[in-house]
Amino acid sequence: MSTPPLAASGMAPGPFAGPQAQQAAREVNTASLCRIGQETVQDIVYRTMEIFQLLRNMQLPNGVTYHTGTYQDRLAKLQDHLRQLSILFRKLRLVYDKCNENCGGMDPIPVENY
Repeated sequence: MSTPPLAASGMAPGPFAGPQAQQAAREVNTASLCRIGQETVQDIVYRTMEIFQLLRNMQLPNGVTYHTGTYQDRLAKLQDHLRQLSILFRKLRLVYDKCNENCGGMDPIPVENY
């Protein structure tokens, strides 16, 4: 049994082909966004800890000879972590903005009421 095409030529589009379907496709579950935000924050903390560990293990160039290859490798790793951290912060900002947009009509409830 074959399925009919969604919109055959010459036929009017179905009831879900208008702007309502596009709006429904764009709406994302706020709880899912919060979970993505939580995971992003955890990634940010993990990357930050890695950055501090890299910085702690780097030797300062205070007259001590060091291998240029090792220094370049650590520097590249540090720059990569910083780039990824920047991406994670941008992602977190997008999630934050979307959550605020979805929860814009809600009234805040003071914590004391719980």
